[in-house]
Amino acid sequence: MANSDERVMDLAIIGGGPAGLFAAFYAGLREMDCTIFDSLPELGGQLAALYPEKYIHDVAGFPSVRARELVDRCVQQAMRFEPGVRLEETVRHLDREGDLWRLETNKGLYRARTVIIAAGLGAFSPRRLPVDGSEQWEGKGLYYGVGNLESFRGQRVVIVGGGDSAVDWALHLLDVAESVTLVHRRDGFRAHEESVNQLRESRAVMKLFYEVRSIQGDDRIKSITIFHNKTGEEETLPADAVVASIGYLSSLGPIADWGLEFEGKQIKVNSRLETNLPGVFACGDICTYPGKIKLIACAFGEAPIAVSHAKLHIDPKARLQPAHSSEGVQ
Repeated sequence: MANSDERVMDLAIIGGGPAGLFAAFYAGLREMDCTIFDSLPELGGQLAALYPEKYIHDVAGFPSVRARELVDRCVQQAMRFEPGVRLEETVRHLDREGDLWRLETNKGLYRARTVIIAAGLGAFSPRRLPVDGSEQWEGKGLYYGVGNLESFRGQRVVIVGGGDSAVDWALHLLDVAESVTLVHRRDGFRAHEESVNQLRESRAVMKLFYEVRSIQGDDRIKSITIFHNKTGEEETLPADAVVASIGYLSSLGPIADWGLEFEGKQIKVNSRLETNLPGVFACGDICTYPGKIKLIACAFGEAPIAVSHAKLHIDPKARLQPAHSSEGVQ
């Protein structure tokens, strides 16, 4: 365990997505020494790993912002106070050691006075297209995200799904693809209404109440057969690329075994973002409380609450409410 560190940090942040990154920045404002741990090879969490080209519409100050740009700005902000960053390190065990918390990762041992869990959805992977043999087309025209819009230039793209990611990708690809067809199993959408209306008014073709029957091709996808789930009618569409956006499978992984109290797959916290473990807090999608709303904007608000109460946990004489954040940055 070469990365073992005998130093005791004020705060260990588990998760390097938007919530974790803003928590690291705010910890710097509160003069707390912290380290970010993330199992992924880069900071940014789900935004960076799954849909860097997707536009985000629920961050104050940005009418819309591409996920990659938002992540880059969050990283730049978080690095202002030079927190430690441990990438490709999964925290496997979290154990009490006197007044401290002992974190064991796949690479080392660490100790912290407080912990903030900002692990988003936990370990996640895209839900695979439920079509026989679909795995043989992965990398040959079947994708579960849009990493680079330019790679779809001039292609006939079929997108499967009805959530924000599916609709946003369809809108973004209109500028580069030869054609865009959205296949959705019903006429109701989980995506924001404004985005759905934009898509309806665009040149994209919408195939509602349709599902995928099969994929055809040779060394790459050439066409996709869909069927109407009410009439059974089949239709074959020419396709160079199929983007399946039908949700994600998430797992709490090791977090489930740390003795935390859960509601479903989310960690229960109180108004101070405290978990049932003393000195352990949670913020972002991983936590829940009465009235919780899962938005990046809300995660940004939860992070400083968790950090400030972690500060108070370490030093009961500290002020919970600092003066103003602008006073901590020169």
